[in-house]
Amino acid sequence: MVPLHLRFGGGAADSVISPAVAVMLAIAIVLIMVLPRHKVIMPFLIAFFTIPIGEVLVVGGLHFTALRILILMVLARRLTFSRREKYPGGFNGIDLFVVLWSICGAIFPCLQIMIMPQVVNALGSLIDTLGGYLAVRSLIPDGEAVRYTIKSFAVVCTILGLGMIYEQVGHMNVFGLLGGMITGTEITERLGHIRSGATLGCLYAGAFSGVLIPLFIWLWKEPKCRTIATIGLFGAIAMVFTSYSSTSQLALFGSVMGLCFWPLRKKMRTLRIGIVSVLVGLDIVMKAPVWALIARVDLTGSSSGYQRYQLVDMTIRHFSTWWLIGTPDYVNWGWDSWDLCNQFAAVALTGGLLTLIFYIWIFKNGFASIGNARKRVEGDRKQEWLLWCFGSALFATVVAHFGINYMAQLIMGFFPLVACISVLSFEAKHATEAVEEAPTKLRFEWAPLAAGADSMVTEAEPLVQRSAHKEKKGTFTHWSQA
Repeated sequence: MVPLHLRFGGGAADSVISPAVAVMLAIAIVLIMVLPRHKVIMPFLIAFFTIPIGEVLVVGGLHFTALRILILMVLARRLTFSRREKYPGGFNGIDLFVVLWSICGAIFPCLQIMIMPQVVNALGSLIDTLGGYLAVRSLIPDGEAVRYTIKSFAVVCTILGLGMIYEQVGHMNVFGLLGGMITGTEITERLGHIRSGATLGCLYAGAFSGVLIPLFIWLWKEPKCRTIATIGLFGAIAMVFTSYSSTSQLALFGSVMGLCFWPLRKKMRTLRIGIVSVLVGLDIVMKAPVWALIARVDLTGSSSGYQRYQLVDMTIRHFSTWWLIGTPDYVNWGWDSWDLCNQFAAVALTGGLLTLIFYIWIFKNGFASIGNARKRVEGDRKQEWLLWCFGSALFATVVAHFGINYMAQLIMGFFPLVACISVLSFEAKHATEAVEEAPTKLRFEWAPLAAGADSMVTEAEPLVQRSAHKEKKGTFTHWSQA
């Protein structure tokens, strides 16, 4: 049976904003409006991930969560930017597919159930997705903002990690004191372990932090960033293991595996072909389809891998039912089939094949951008390592997608990652083109002739003499920059 709280049109009938959250929200809004552009990302992300999602302002029957209010405030600040500033590096392929996925993901569910509550719900989701991405994209204009974004995530993981550790020892979720969520802790069904969740919930908190670990490892080598990188890394690892979720640990595993591929960075094509060949070979020799391997994943002793396998299997078997615009009938496909604990399946079943293609293309363009940028900066190991760490985080995100669906807060952990990749790939391309296409600098100077020899004009810049022509009273010297 589908839990009532997952039905559209539900939620609080009245506003639920505690005094503490109201103060936090007010401070965050002020900082968003007055701070320099590249520093706005920190108060935005800290407020976004530390305020419970249950804090909501109801206006005319419309639910504005504290998270949506933050997004709208950033979009309001974005109106002060010029058109060029709104899309640093230009509107690229990644941006296009995020926009297309967001729009399709809002329209197609309305075509499935053509009633007004579904339209209202879709508009709210559009704020979370399209609005959230445009907000984050505008706040990360350059490489310095990328570094500041990683620092912001380190602060977030530190705060949430400490709270989740306290859940293990104090048996209370301290974020519940803010309102909008309970203060109790969740216990695993089989082994009785406490599953810490902070503001995200136990299934999401570890997945959120697990994919960020490569970024903290990169930040650790940056000047004057070792302290914040260390505490961020500690907080992220604490979140992974206190959430006591297989998906969280798989996200961590994906991050580590991605970093371990660093020595093979120039042979990724061969590696991809090898992985596909292994999967095809397994599908041939296995009695069950290759995606049945999902059912074997259980790192905590209490995982529901079989349910996740069934969800993927039923999605493939019912392709004709959902491919056009999605379907609401997946709730009747089997036990707990309403629980879309796979992001790719969730996108497909709620938005159809076209929406799924747009979503997958975000990752395709992301990996392609990283690969092309790494080739452009080849030889600069520092820049290569930065790009590789982002690639590892993106790979870990794909791994996490097979265990959970991405709700509003978790998708905001994904958007900054994509925006940073767009900025870094643009900067790598721009730097390369600037070197290749820079026009030759010509300098023509007149110098008097010395007796019996040509006179040479010296320059402070590193210049190369290309030609010298004698004339009666001087030398015509042609210079170009080395």
